Amino acid sequence: MFQTLYSYFWWERLWLPANLTWADLEDRDGRVYAKASDLYITLPLAFLFLIVRHLFETYVATPLAGLLNVKEKVRLKATPNAVLEKFYAATTKHPKQADVEMLSKKSGCTVRQVERWFRRRRNQDRPSLLKKFREASWRFTFYLIAFIAGMAVIVDKPWFYDLREVWKGYPIQSILPSQYWYYMIELSFYWSLLFSIASDVKRKDFKEQIIHHVATIILISFSWFANYTRAGTLIMALHDSSDYLLESAKMFNYAGWRNTCNNIFIVFAAVFIITRLVILPFWIMHCTVFYPLDLYPAFFGYYFFNFMMVVLQLLHIFWAYLIIRMAQKFITGKVVEDERSDREETDNSEEEEVAKNGPLSNGHPVLNNNHRKTD
Repeated sequence: MFQTLYSYFWWERLWLPANLTWADLEDRDGRVYAKASDLYITLPLAFLFLIVRHLFETYVATPLAGLLNVKEKVRLKATPNAVLEKFYAATTKHPKQADVEMLSKKSGCTVRQVERWFRRRRNQDRPSLLKKFREASWRFTFYLIAFIAGMAVIVDKPWFYDLREVWKGYPIQSILPSQYWYYMIELSFYWSLLFSIASDVKRKDFKEQIIHHVATIILISFSWFANYTRAGTLIMALHDSSDYLLESAKMFNYAGWRNTCNNIFIVFAAVFIITRLVILPFWIMHCTVFYPLDLYPAFFGYYFFNFMMVVLQLLHIFWAYLIIRMAQKFITGKVVEDERSDREETDNSEEEEVAKNGPLSNGHPVLNNNHRKTD
């Protein structure tokens, strides 16, 4: 049964145009072609990325955070309370008013104390500023290096300037070593992002991020199987062109460099909209949808590849909406924040108490002569 499924999965009519077989893509005469077995290396490389990331965040990002004076906000801890903790863990982190009143009676706390406890408890679960900075630093470093490497791989190729060259001779197109490693590293990195997504900073677009990572992994893998590598290198470089700008803006935001953050964000917004909403749909997708039909009839792989491109494009439109909302706040003079972030909750009376008496522990001031109020 397994052999039957394997045969159906690798049926040539699914992956290749008519009149072509896998035998046409066997290495010969010094020419090397993409093979599915090449991608096995991406899984161990993904785990290697996780190790490198841990070392980078520990020995590079953390000292860098100290140099940029990344400061944590004072967080008030919730008083241990078994009744409230059980409800928080088993039912919901955001109780309704009826639940608050019920918990008030069960726990012996006032309604305001219950509301305050849930605010503080939710804040305890939110990622620290240092964690956000370390994550942004790692992604900035990778995306910047990947973009530079990607441009080095494609800038001297004829299909970078003439998109019809993407399909010249397809699918009999040999793979260069630079293309091979560009693919392997990009795919390994996205595998590592998928493996670590549960422990990374969770934002409001958590589900969209999972869809994006899965769609990207499928697209990169499929483009390798079907030898869509010329189009694949263009698409990967295009995506990396704006990602490092966003991560750098986050880093400066966490460091409190508001003007620098806002300026980089405006550049990022412009690059994102130009690359993802103009170049990708009207140049790259036009290239993958129309040009191949001049060479061969449409087949399953053609439809599948372009369907996944549409999925990515819909995600880009969703994120462009969030970016435009942030840009509007910037134009109106408001502080630019990541619309996807789960903002920390505050209580005005507690903030006043912190300002006057220093940090609180379970609602009571802690004496600390060296304390300085931080933003």
